[in-house]
Amino acid sequence: MGIIAWILIGLLAGAIAKALMPGKDPGGCLITMLIGIVGGLLGGWLGKVIFGVESINGFFSLSTWIAAVVGSVIVLILYRMVSGRRG
Repeated sequence: MGIIAWILIGLLAGAIAKALMPGKDPGGCLITMLIGIVGGLLGGWLGKVIFGVESINGFFSLSTWIAAVVGSVIVLILYRMVSGRRG
């Protein structure tokens, strides 16, 4: 159930990451949602590997949301770097 919860959190975290880092992104809403899902999973994995915490402490836990948003911001930065070189 942890991965499904991270996907749901990731959808919202992608929107939050986009709001924190405004700018023109190729793609649109669908790409932002995918970035959020990947970022949420990345944040959960990094939290588990680096800090040794459970992958999800609870849907309403602040640490869960921080991990998902940080992961989404990392993925968004990487996406902008890669897509910026192509265009």
